Amino acid sequence: ELFGSVEPLLPSLREDGVAVWVLGAGPYPAGVVALQELLDAASEELEPEDVWEPEDMNDTCLYIFTSGTTGLPKAARVSHLKSVMCLSFYELVGASSRDVVYLALPLYHMAGSLLGIVGCLGIGERGRGSRGGSGDVLGADPPSTLHPTGATCVLKEKFSASQFWDDCRAEGVTVFQYIGELCRYLVNQPQRQHGLRLAVGSGLRPDVWRSFQQRFGPVRIVETYGMSEGNVTLFNYTG
Repeated sequence: ELFGSVEPLLPSLREDGVAVWVLGAGPYPAGVVALQELLDAASEELEPEDVWEPEDMNDTCLYIFTSGTTGLPKAARVSHLKSVMCLSFYELVGASSRDVVYLALPLYHMAGSLLGIVGCLGIGERGRGSRGGSGDVLGADPPSTLHPTGATCVLKEKFSASQFWDDCRAEGVTVFQYIGELCRYLVNQPQRQHGLRLAVGSGLRPDVWRSFQQRFGPVRIVETYGMSEGNVTLFNYTG
């Protein structure tokens, strides 16, 4: 739907050697790569491991555009290692495979795609290892192991403050991933019965934080901070 904005720039992009890929129904001008046609033609069989396994986990996995907080939006390189590390996001904030996660963030940003979707895939259940195996000390409790099982993720195409609590009740939502402004919209909504126990995200102002908990009860809030192009993430566990 945004291709019309790019089409006038195609000649100059070709001169600069920039490839243009588009996902959606065509037709498109010559030189534009129509991804939907390639996806439709692709086999559903998994390619051999040596085809898709990265040689180096620090190699580029994908590019994600920043939100433009520190300037114009720009493509940030995300490595395979960073993508895999996002599997642990919901584990770090206390979610489990029994949770239902509500996600209304755009999937073209890191918060929605890697932390949200990939984070849900990485949620697991911890269990005890078997006794008496190699390296175990008889009579001692072996370390717990993580069995990735994933969690249910409710994807909302577009956030709606008026529909949020109805969605939560209908889907049994227990975890909500936010950006700060979403919570500000919600505190202006009527009080509703809900099963939400955890809200996690970025950019929540202290006054909205307090108002949210006063209005909707003892929901645990974990505020995080990170950047698509950065390599450090901060978690506020204490509130």
